[in-house]
Amino acid sequence: MNRVVDTKPCAVVTSGYHALATAKNHSHSLSSYDTIIVGAGSAGCVLAGRLSENPNRRVLLLEAGAKDRNPFIHMPAGLWQLRNNTRINWGYETEPEPNLANRRLYWPRGRVLGGSSAINAMVYCRGHRKDYDLWAATGATGWGWDDVFPWFLKSEDQERGPSEWHGAGGPLGVQDLRYHSPLTALFLQACEQAGLPATDDFNGPRQRGAGLYQVTQRDGRRCSAATAWLRPALDRPNLEVITGALAHSVLFDGGRARGVRASVKGRPSDFEAGEVILCGGAVNSPQLLMLSGIGPADHLSELGIDVHTDLPGVGENLQDHLDTCTVMSIRTKDSYESMNQLGAMLQYLLKRQGPGTSNVAEGGAFIVSPEAPDDRPDIQLHFLPAQVDNHGRNELPGNGMTLHACQLRPESRGRIRLKSADPNAHPAIFANYLDTELDRRTMVEGLRQARRIFEQPAFADIIDGPVYPEAGVESDDQLLDFVRRKAETVYHPVGSCRMGSDDRAVVDPSLRVRGVDGLRVVDASVMPTLVSGNTNAPTLMIAEKIAAEMA
Repeated sequence: MNRVVDTKPCAVVTSGYHALATAKNHSHSLSSYDTIIVGAGSAGCVLAGRLSENPNRRVLLLEAGAKDRNPFIHMPAGLWQLRNNTRINWGYETEPEPNLANRRLYWPRGRVLGGSSAINAMVYCRGHRKDYDLWAATGATGWGWDDVFPWFLKSEDQERGPSEWHGAGGPLGVQDLRYHSPLTALFLQACEQAGLPATDDFNGPRQRGAGLYQVTQRDGRRCSAATAWLRPALDRPNLEVITGALAHSVLFDGGRARGVRASVKGRPSDFEAGEVILCGGAVNSPQLLMLSGIGPADHLSELGIDVHTDLPGVGENLQDHLDTCTVMSIRTKDSYESMNQLGAMLQYLLKRQGPGTSNVAEGGAFIVSPEAPDDRPDIQLHFLPAQVDNHGRNELPGNGMTLHACQLRPESRGRIRLKSADPNAHPAIFANYLDTELDRRTMVEGLRQARRIFEQPAFADIIDGPVYPEAGVESDDQLLDFVRRKAETVYHPVGSCRMGSDDRAVVDPSLRVRGVDGLRVVDASVMPTLVSGNTNAPTLMIAEKIAAEMA
């Protein structure tokens, strides 16, 4: 029987998993596996589930965080309760951002089985087909839309059933929202009044328009990557999962990766494998590569790290969706600030219905703005029937609603660097937002689009006044100043271990690390450029595609 190992002394693994074990009974001295996966986030869970389908492949999944037994992970609206939970969140911060008033931006990333798919807003969005054709055209051979589309279908269990655009029977539950706020219905009316076409499927033949998001849920519960791919695999005798295991470095035998060194229960533990796959995401994967001596040689030498492979592209090409919140106060009590929380909890627990099933970011839109360089939408909106400031960490008085606007394809590029050779130290994140004129103009345009929607007749009877941007902020310069003061991430960092065919690429199109045998990176960090939408579904797709290649 497979074991999920809890690193707390004498603790028994629960959380609905079939496999039970205690850390004190597990030996971590040079255990050997066919495949070691580092990171049980979105990609890591897919790979663990798929690769362990082969009974002759022994798979180890290492996760630095905890098991996903917090009940608010599984209750969709519970994401609001998770925003300050440091036990399941890495809680990163950027370095001071020079174009954002030298602010350090908060970057929440999941540190738990399921990774960020366990704490995100569950929006299911693939992006635009031209995003992937651009990947292929710029060196990511085999990653064009026609190449990746079948893997989206394979993963999907679409509630509406199979169609030309959707799959059914896959691991990932994709559903219509069981509940949305009356304010979200007004938002959709306002979008129509503003001239945005209505759509019932952002993943269908046309992305642009306004509608309700579909969500990664099943039966009104969050369907994280851990729920979808990992949990069904836990009875397999060839899969082992260890939580609380912080990877320190990849181990090598000459030019080949031979395993991983991690700290488990506070002591170094070595694990050997025929192949190592890093699935830490856009922050952790480049960090672990550099800790292992793979990266820019000058930077590693400055920190006293022995250089194994000089790969200058490691940590470069970092991209993220920057986001602004237009917040309006309202005269009614229709927002979630006035929700009867006890009643919503009971309705959810008894019937899996009501506000407890909401992802909060219920509606949205994709807009082709005047700043768009081509015919792809360049601005995405997320509507929330509540006031949101600083990721919800700053509670605002009264009732209101929020319209997020993010630039989908920024030109700005940042980087990840180490602050220390200590694996416990957070790396330095230089997001470098708003580094180009196009990015600055597009962010201002996003604010104008949000305001235009709030000015429509659908909202006339309920809006009390603006909260952010403040009254009197009207000119382009004033709006840009607001962006510099208040913009935050919308949680989509990618690109820091870019795949491609050139000398600056970190991984090849099979996601093998250049210059090292037996080592891959499989996660959002390999994306050459951001997709035009939320990044979780594309990350799952990447892992599905590579798992099939490795089978």
